[in-house]
Amino acid sequence: MCVAAFPAIGGLAAGTQSALFAASLGLTAANAFAQRSAAQSAANQTYNQALIAQQSAEDSKRLQQQALAEQKSETEKSKAQDIFAKNIEALQASRSIIASEQAGTTIGLLLMDNERQAANYRESINQSLESFRRQYDRNILATEADYQNRINQLQSNINQAYNQIPSLASTLLNVASQGISSYAQLTA
Repeated sequence: MCVAAFPAIGGLAAGTQSALFAASLGLTAANAFAQRSAAQSAANQTYNQALIAQQSAEDSKRLQQQALAEQKSETEKSKAQDIFAKNIEALQASRSIIASEQAGTTIGLLLMDNERQAANYRESINQSLESFRRQYDRNILATEADYQNRINQLQSNINQAYNQIPSLASTLLNVASQGISSYAQLTA
């Protein structure tokens, strides 16, 4: 086969030079294909590790978003209880004012002031809840961005690993180039 690939081999002196050339060419080919195989194996390992890391990233994102959703739910419940308690307090204060049996404009003003204070408190709670909801949305977007960054990095690692694998043509050209160099050294 080597004689057919390199007809000039027939021009080598029989024996030692021919055997050295064939051995050198065989070792070069074996080494080149072993390196290609090692690079392929390393790329496959990188891919498998990336699959595991991707699952971990998905789990992490899911757990972070669950924690954020639970925190949001608890905050909303707590604030709703605060509003309910303030409404009860305002009603009790109104009943106390009415029960004082005062008459006239003063009672109306006291009741309006009591209702205004309760409304201000409710509005304050509603504003803080709205702010909290916007922060929750930003936190969810941050978990999505973090997840996407991790996935992009994993894909980049996979691409780099597969780009390190020499092509079959490159491997064969390297073997041929080494063979020609060896041949030139033996015939010189």
